[in-house]
Amino acid sequence: MPAGLVLRADPGLRIRDNGRVLIGGAPLKILRLSDRGAAFAAGWFEATPVADSAAARKLARVLVDAGMAHPVPKPCEPTGITIIVPVRDDEAGLERCLAAARRAALTTPVVVVDDGSVDREAIATVARSHGARLVRREVSGGPGAARASGLVEVDTPLVAFLDADVEPAPEWLRCLIGHFDDPAIVGVAPRVRSRSGSTLLQRYEREHSPLDLGAAAAGVGPGRTVAYVPTAALVVRRSALEAVGGFDEGLRFGEDVDVVWRLVSAGGVVRYDPAVEVVHEPRPGWSAWARQRLGYGSSAAPLGIRHGRKVAPARCSRWSAVSWGALAGGHPLIGIGVAAGSSLALVEKVGVIPESGREAARLSVKGHLHAGSGLARALLRVWWPIAIVATISSRRSRPVIAAATVLPAAMDWIGGRRPTDPVRSVGLRMIDDLVYGAGVWTGMAREKTLVPIVPDLIGWPDSKSSAEATTVAER
Repeated sequence: MPAGLVLRADPGLRIRDNGRVLIGGAPLKILRLSDRGAAFAAGWFEATPVADSAAARKLARVLVDAGMAHPVPKPCEPTGITIIVPVRDDEAGLERCLAAARRAALTTPVVVVDDGSVDREAIATVARSHGARLVRREVSGGPGAARASGLVEVDTPLVAFLDADVEPAPEWLRCLIGHFDDPAIVGVAPRVRSRSGSTLLQRYEREHSPLDLGAAAAGVGPGRTVAYVPTAALVVRRSALEAVGGFDEGLRFGEDVDVVWRLVSAGGVVRYDPAVEVVHEPRPGWSAWARQRLGYGSSAAPLGIRHGRKVAPARCSRWSAVSWGALAGGHPLIGIGVAAGSSLALVEKVGVIPESGREAARLSVKGHLHAGSGLARALLRVWWPIAIVATISSRRSRPVIAAATVLPAAMDWIGGRRPTDPVRSVGLRMIDDLVYGAGVWTGMAREKTLVPIVPDLIGWPDSKSSAEATTVAER
């Protein structure tokens, strides 16, 4: 990790044993530090920059890679970067996007890629008025193909992708570019928020846009809190993007997920920085909203063919799967017994910390609840045909399945995501999941694969499970 960088502790990090034990991150880890390492971490969490020593920089890398700490880069001038904006028949959106981009970075070159617009001259007029270079595609190939066409026109070390219906904040590039002082970083994305509005659709999108990945900073990758970031707004190293083959032009949807996962698989680090926000236009109507959700769902199958279990609708330990499966099957005592057994099995894994029994119980309960939430969301989102069959065939399963279909949406409302009254909010959220799920099954039928509905069940605690204990010795 570069010296001089400021780190911020993850909000979920638990510090035990006078700073010598850190519990947190994603996937969950337990780190036991030496006294010197604990002193380093304590200073960083009080805003002391990382010292220029091999030990400090190594430990800082461990904490950031584990998701226990997050870098807070200094804003800097956006140099060595080109903005690429793909567009198709949206001159109004392009006008807003380019005007905002110019306010944010007056001298940064911009390439507009017209992806087969009907009114080509309207797009060209907007591009010219903002001094942008125009690249035309005679036939629309989708956003991935349009970005690829723009990329061949760029020779700067960094590239910023912006969708035409995105309006960046004035400081977005200055705040994101600082991340690239870390040579491991290959991509950084801001938070993409739907524009506020008064209609029900606008209010719903503000709270539940699929492009909005929340307020928590994170490292990005499969199995992490933030699994991917959208290319609606994304800054990348051009060399890293070219090294993994750029965008897959065969993907109409999910091309952003695919390219981010390939960047991470190649050893690069992609970060999500919600301290920086851009504004995205919501869908113009409910039919367009439904088509978007269907399209996103349909991308799961081709992504599954390319990336396997990374597209799993739920990821949890086998302990949790068996426990919740027993509960759903009408055998709560078996489910509770399995959950209790997992707590006992976890004691050995967390033996590096004081009060390991109590900590194991806490981690086990938290893990089971987290797994249950993920399984419940997947039930309505992708497993609803299976849930229908189970409901018809098993009377015992009906109460649990009914609760699982409603609770995730209800918890969203209870947690503060309230576009409207609770009944309509929960109903819309459930419809959202069902429409996405219809897209998943449509894509599976088209691609002839079942990969997107197969959960990823990780091993029992005696292999590699819900907590990973690591000792970091700093001499």
